[in-house]
Amino acid sequence: MKYAVLLSLLLISPLAWGEPGLAAVTVTGGEGEAQTYSLSIQLLILMTVLTLLPAALMTMTSFTRIIIVLAILRQALGTVQTPTTQTLIGLALFLTLFVMAPVFNKVYSEAVQPYMNEEITVQEAIGKAAAPFREFMLAQTRHSDLDMFSRISGEEAPETVDDVPFSLLVPAFITSELKTAFQIGFLIFIPFLIIDLVVASVLMSMGMMMLSPLIISLPFKIMLFVLVDGWALILGTLASSFYV
Repeated sequence: MKYAVLLSLLLISPLAWGEPGLAAVTVTGGEGEAQTYSLSIQLLILMTVLTLLPAALMTMTSFTRIIIVLAILRQALGTVQTPTTQTLIGLALFLTLFVMAPVFNKVYSEAVQPYMNEEITVQEAIGKAAAPFREFMLAQTRHSDLDMFSRISGEEAPETVDDVPFSLLVPAFITSELKTAFQIGFLIFIPFLIIDLVVASVLMSMGMMMLSPLIISLPFKIMLFVLVDGWALILGTLASSFYV
């Protein structure tokens, strides 16, 4: 996607785009004439920041909350490797694209498209692309987390949300997402834990102490999850939790 590259550029100083090229290869001809081929700084930066896309995906979008909740759900069900890790990551990725679609569309219409039409400069495009992500992350970030990282950095707390730098906003956003994900995971775990306790108590009362309760409780947990339409409930609740 075109806006994916622009997302990575948010982490790079715009000043680097004005730098000249670097001498990459020098070819010497038969008469001793040398021809130097340079590598554009812009191309070098673009190739470098593409490696930051996974980090940007995890730290600036809804991906972290979704994948943690899905991992806790699998642990609560007790199905070990079902669904597989690749399945959970794929599900979390496409649900992230669904949740972030309004932000991505806004970035594309306000930053990427004008830049490709040569209506704005790279610096202006980066500034316009940062605004939707800032708005999204601030909506999901707790003020207590922002204050904590402000104290750790030794800087005064920003007076307005527009003054919050990304160096402060990103770690505060990740901390809030981790906290929210574990809160949701705790609520998911409770009904499955009750089933495990009931099954363990029944087996204990019957004197079947050598039989693992997990073997008996697993079908009941799967049946409960299917009867309540668990996947639709979990994924729908996760998606809506970002825009409540």
